[in-house]
Amino acid sequence: MDDDLIVVTGASGRVGRRLAVRLAAEGAHQRLVVRSADRAPSIPGTETEVALSPGYRDVASMRAAFAGARTVFLVSGRESADRVAEHRAAVDAAVDAGVERVVYLSFMGAAPDATFTFARDHWATEEHVRASGLRFTFLRDCLYHDAIVRFVGEDGVIRGPAGDGLVAAVAHDDVADVATAVLLDEREHAHDGAVYDVTGPSGYTLAEAAQVLSSATGRAITYHPETIEEAYASRAGYAAEPWEVDGWVSSYTAIAAGELATPSPIVRRLSGRPAQSLGEWLTVNPGEWAHLRA
Repeated sequence: MDDDLIVVTGASGRVGRRLAVRLAAEGAHQRLVVRSADRAPSIPGTETEVALSPGYRDVASMRAAFAGARTVFLVSGRESADRVAEHRAAVDAAVDAGVERVVYLSFMGAAPDATFTFARDHWATEEHVRASGLRFTFLRDCLYHDAIVRFVGEDGVIRGPAGDGLVAAVAHDDVADVATAVLLDEREHAHDGAVYDVTGPSGYTLAEAAQVLSSATGRAITYHPETIEEAYASRAGYAAEPWEVDGWVSSYTAIAAGELATPSPIVRRLSGRPAQSLGEWLTVNPGEWAHLRA
């Protein structure tokens, strides 16, 4: 076993890619798990390996990807009807490969009765990790700022049953910074058993988000607070599976319920700098919302 080797799953994604770059900058020895080699971050001149796997359910490829590693950063899989089974397969593969520690990217408010249906999946995954005997740290991120941007319809309206609830949305960069700090902490057991909410600096309503986006884009963006019935009706034309629609709608009702409202100091505490507000995120990532410009 290579005590220093860190396996990063989901390395082609928005968090995984950022994490890979940060770990490389710190001189870490890492192995990036991707579905195809051309999607792996290019980090020449570093101790970076690439492992291929079509998904968490491909047990043989996941065991091979984890082989020899002591630590795994486990990104949650794509939203699906059987995502929990995929996560459990990945955790079991890590155990079989002799991995000792998992840092799992979970979701804020993960609980068996969470309003946000996908947060229930994360809770079930956390429970499987706890039962596995692995050392663990759970990073429960809030909704991302870019998810709020994607809430905006083509007509410039954010529609959803969020009421006047607050959401302490977070930037992918902040999540990657926290993950880097946890993975590379020289105090070997400093984060064992820890559950960290990873959020932005403050909560904001979707009406306030619309105002910030209007200022940035130069167009009128508004928020229309739907009822739950209106939310399901307005999404009926997408021909999506029921579990997917439930996830979409419940992301708003979780905001209304206050389950995503409370900001956490963990980004500042572990990265040494404040988390990005929505306005700051818009300034740093203009390409993420260019389609909204007037």
